[in-house]
Amino acid sequence: MSVPHRNPAPDPPATAAPAPVGEATARSRPEAAVPVARRGLRGRLGEALFRGVAGPDGPESRRRVHGTPGPRWFGADRPIRVVHGDASMFAGGLAALLLQSLHPLAMTAVATHSGYRGDPWGRLARTSTFLAYTTYGAADDAQRAVDGVRAVHERVRGTTAGGEAYHASDPHLLTWVHVAEAYCFLTAHQRYGARPLDAAARDGYVADMARVAGALGVEEPPLSWQELTERIAAYRPELRATDEAREAVRYILFRPPLPAPVLPVYFVLGAAAVSLLPGWAREELRLPVLPGVERRCVAPAGSAVTGLIRWLLPPRPPASRP
Repeated sequence: MSVPHRNPAPDPPATAAPAPVGEATARSRPEAAVPVARRGLRGRLGEALFRGVAGPDGPESRRRVHGTPGPRWFGADRPIRVVHGDASMFAGGLAALLLQSLHPLAMTAVATHSGYRGDPWGRLARTSTFLAYTTYGAADDAQRAVDGVRAVHERVRGTTAGGEAYHASDPHLLTWVHVAEAYCFLTAHQRYGARPLDAAARDGYVADMARVAGALGVEEPPLSWQELTERIAAYRPELRATDEAREAVRYILFRPPLPAPVLPVYFVLGAAAVSLLPGWAREELRLPVLPGVERRCVAPAGSAVTGLIRWLLPPRPPASRP
């Protein structure tokens, strides 16, 4: 569960394109191949989905992310752009929230300081802003996004009900948030992404994520898939499902603030997200482990919903030249 943050870039607009609006959606079927009536419905649904994730200022911010000239942290061929530009991020993001909740200090910080209940869509837009600027934006905008998050982290501190102090800028806590996100984003892409990565690109993605993590204050972030899984295993003795974690899981999976027509699709995404978690994490959160059902039902349904989202989302604007 990402450590809470507000608008990460002081002068860009408050929201930006969500990470799933990237290279994968740009490879959708050519518009000319879609019947006019269907294209109109597709466009309306896609824009509604985009604004739900990115907020009302999303289109304008999206143009800034992709259109501002200047060097980027990551070149067009980097694995982080492939992963964060795919609709599989919808399932990966939900899975990350579930996995991150298992660290009691991270969960207390989110429950106490985050607007995940009172303002879930604003929080989603802020998170997608950060991913968009750091993955696709100009280097100066990416650094401002990081600086904004770090400033908020400095203010997020307190004490748990058990008397244990926490501080969002603690490198150890930041590392847990980072490795949980990297694991879930990449696992989701490998299962539901349009272009799963080979072993070298998989390590490359972890190394790309380390660039962002280091800027946020993570010390010695993992640089390969093996290092990532080893780092997660090292946290196991600290992880447990608190009452706050289980309540957050119930809210995320079963009581999302969504209109009724959207709930069936969301519940499929939730089931797909749960299937991405390690078995030990699911047992701790009291989420069922049903391999047969997941193989025959959840996996195909998750692929279908991810494909639908990929098809609906509008392509990103042309990138500006440096």
